[in-house]
Amino acid sequence: MAGLNRDWMARACESIPGGVNSPVRAYASVGGTPRFITEASGCWVSDVEGRRYVDLVCSWGPALLGHAHPQVVAAVQAAAARGLSFGAPTGAEVELAERIRARVPIAEQVRLVSTGTEATMTAVRLARGATGRDVIIKFAGHYHGHCDALLVAAGSGLATQGLPGSAGVTAAAAADTVVLPYNDTTALREVFASLGDRVAAVITEAAAANMGVVAPAAGFNAELRRLTHEYGALLILDEVLTGFRVSPAGWWGLEAGVEQPDWAPDLLTFGKVVGGGMPLAAVAGRREVMNLLAPLGPVYQAGTLSGNPLATAAGIATLDLADAAVYALVDRRSAELQALVGEALSRAGVPHVVQRAGNLFSVFFREQPVTCYADAQAQDTEAFRRFFHALLQRQVALPPSPFEAWFLSAAHDDQAMEVIADALPAAAQAAGR
Repeated sequence: MAGLNRDWMARACESIPGGVNSPVRAYASVGGTPRFITEASGCWVSDVEGRRYVDLVCSWGPALLGHAHPQVVAAVQAAAARGLSFGAPTGAEVELAERIRARVPIAEQVRLVSTGTEATMTAVRLARGATGRDVIIKFAGHYHGHCDALLVAAGSGLATQGLPGSAGVTAAAAADTVVLPYNDTTALREVFASLGDRVAAVITEAAAANMGVVAPAAGFNAELRRLTHEYGALLILDEVLTGFRVSPAGWWGLEAGVEQPDWAPDLLTFGKVVGGGMPLAAVAGRREVMNLLAPLGPVYQAGTLSGNPLATAAGIATLDLADAAVYALVDRRSAELQALVGEALSRAGVPHVVQRAGNLFSVFFREQPVTCYADAQAQDTEAFRRFFHALLQRQVALPPSPFEAWFLSAAHDDQAMEVIADALPAAAQAAGR
């Protein structure tokens, strides 16, 4: 069996660019050979060589309940027996939208799509259609999917007009995107003072989790709300990662409160958990904005597989099962793991910072806290690479990048935590070499 992962990677590279269908899977940040997974159950994944790993990726977030939860699988199997896709409305679409609205009351209407990229792309188009303006403000280090307008890199100065961050993205597509440092309210106010009447929307991760986990500074999201309201722009809160994971109502519910929120965005985007592991995402928000979508309004969006019956079945089952006990367990396991990691790295004398946003967390290999993308980039990525591989050798699978959140599930039991705890001292020593 030895070498089967390498064999599969070589075979994959012949048919698939880079051997993967999403770049981070290629292990480019950490080196080595990606593990080709054959099955997953609970908090464990198994590769083609028969090795099992405690999984701290959780499919990049969706597996809140653990992999292959029997009730979620049964719901998908029952839906599949009735047909894989209809290209017509179903009751399940309505039921999932109702569940989203019940958890996030400011989501007055919901449009289901297939990916987080589709959701953010639609939200941006909606904002431009609602305001008649072109400029979008985003933050360096925030990832909102691979739509052209948001694949831009930050330049020098407080704010720069966006430059394409990917080949194939035209300068024209990126020209109306302004990139700012995260958590910098001064830069934000200066841009609004200069460009306020041209700004359609500010889009922000509810809590940053795509450059490692960097929570918004106290009052930052509320200031985004205040400024966008003052200048007639919309606020888009990207909860693709945080939605229904860090709390029943995502980061917005955790920070602002659900019943009488301190602030509320105009639009939200959801993915990951909302699809229960199936390809499903959503854009939601104020009724008067959402009603601008076709067929009611002039903003066009469509998708043959949007609201797919298998995906909606998985989403409904996941949200129904994700009760208060589930969130309490994930919160507890996350706190436990943060402590274990911090203690191991401290004993080994490895500079590090453990940062969290709710039950999401990550480890930065540096001495000072991270508040923005420049901080996140100024870490010892080689230390992370050594740490990653030392854990992988000991049956613990981390996200293969130093710029990702770590994920736990309700299936991470005492046995799994013991495996991680046993692996951490050697991994910490490896990181410090």
